[in-house]
Amino acid sequence: MRTVRSLLIVVPLVCSGIVAAQSSTPLGALDGAGYALWLVGFLFETFADLQMARFKTDPANRGAVMDRGLWRYSRHPNYFGEFCLWWGYYLIAVAAGGWWTVVSPLVMSFLLLKVSGVALLEKDIGERRPAYADYIARTPAFFPGKPKAAGSGRNGS
Repeated sequence: MRTVRSLLIVVPLVCSGIVAAQSSTPLGALDGAGYALWLVGFLFETFADLQMARFKTDPANRGAVMDRGLWRYSRHPNYFGEFCLWWGYYLIAVAAGGWWTVVSPLVMSFLLLKVSGVALLEKDIGERRPAYADYIARTPAFFPGKPKAAGSGRNGS
């Protein structure tokens, strides 16, 4: 299963890179959008990981829920960043004629949202960290957004 999943992701990504590299099409707006989305993803993933690493090194945060920085606007900003990276690659490939490489970002989006990312991490975290229920109620799950006031209801975006 893991090999099939890896092939579904890697083959279209490699092919999209080849398509983009061999394209004689001049760079256009779609390329720009792809590069911009990729950069947003890279920055989101990098800063979210740095913020979480810093949070975890402070002994005062043991058992606490990270809800600062990018984590205030999304419960999984690092996964959102990964999502943007893959869709940015896809836009660059589409600009070069590689529309068929959509398999990679679709598979990655599915994995991030429904399998090994958000769904897996949130399956039992409420049992380990009771304060996480309040965090779920006020913070969008994946796509960054404005946090709700504490106790204002569940937000599973």
